[in-house]
Amino acid sequence: MTTFSGDDKDGASDVASDAASEHFYGGALRRIRNCMVVLGPLFILAALARFGPRPAIGFAVGCVISFVNFHWLKRAIAGFVDRATGAAAAQSGQGIVFRFLFRYVLMALGAYAILTVSPASLNGLLAGLFLPVAAILCEAFYEVYVALARGV
Repeated sequence: MTTFSGDDKDGASDVASDAASEHFYGGALRRIRNCMVVLGPLFILAALARFGPRPAIGFAVGCVISFVNFHWLKRAIAGFVDRATGAAAAQSGQGIVFRFLFRYVLMALGAYAILTVSPASLNGLLAGLFLPVAAILCEAFYEVYVALARGV
């Protein structure tokens, strides 16, 4: 049986908790991007030390392509959402589709360039394309930590 005292302090704290959670999880893309910026150079240095300059250059190219790909994918999804909701400043549908498909052209050109210049660097390029996966894993671990430590 629930009793109501007139004060809705629990309801107010639930709203504040929901707002804090939404603010925290709303920053996930920014944190993933920042993690990519930090992890990319660290992994490039590790690849340079472990495998030498050619695979490290391939890895660096893969990191750059994956960072640009992540940024463009974020913009494409925002553009699709704007178009679907009828936002006033919606981007053109052709521009959204062009950027969405151009990401794959960019990856193919990077792979072709690496393959023709130095086939040994192709493994580094392919590994560099997984930079967002490492950043997303870092974000997932951070979110679990915050959920357990702070209860967000």
